[in-house]
Amino acid sequence: MQWHEVSAAPGRNEVDPLLAEATDRVVVHGTDMDLAAVVLRLLRKERLTELTVGYVPVADSPVARLWGLDVGDFERALTASPRPVPLIRDDSGGILLGEGVIAPITGQAYCDDEQVLNGAAQSLVVSPDPDAAPLPDPTADPLNHTIDPPMDGLRVNVTRRGLLRRRTGSARGRAFQASFRSATVRHDGSDHPRPMEKWVWYRHTEDLNLAR
Repeated sequence: MQWHEVSAAPGRNEVDPLLAEATDRVVVHGTDMDLAAVVLRLLRKERLTELTVGYVPVADSPVARLWGLDVGDFERALTASPRPVPLIRDDSGGILLGEGVIAPITGQAYCDDEQVLNGAAQSLVVSPDPDAAPLPDPTADPLNHTIDPPMDGLRVNVTRRGLLRRRTGSARGRAFQASFRSATVRHDGSDHPRPMEKWVWYRHTEDLNLAR
């Protein structure tokens, strides 16, 4: 294993030459935002099924909590067998590995056909579903109509302010979509560069092979 130091949330000019040399495993030591930047390039280069991804978080994070990864655990990242986890995409060309947040939010939101929000909430959080089944027929082509679409992949938690305490509702499904008053969408520790009024997250047609 050869280590390379790159910028925070590195782009294609830094990541792609390193991926071209990778044959089995890529390990990221950094933040959830750094990991998302690397996995996005794997998606773009259509190498998700070829490479195992190890992640060594530098601090506790949504991705670390979601998949039971310890801070500084290089051994697991370097040696653990890959296990598929849902890869969540958005309609702005990005991905979601740990946690997407819209807070506060006023609008309407659906998880598949289930309405999870109609009005105001303190926060709406979307994440990959750790209980989702691996995809039986992964494909790099989202337009492949010969396979059945997955029925799970992400979970949604909506927190509202009650009279005495906060109330939280949840749902699980394959896709999430929302329209809302202009708000900032935050995903994997990074704010979308401009306020949005609509957003979509959905499960990709390939899983991420994560060492865990």
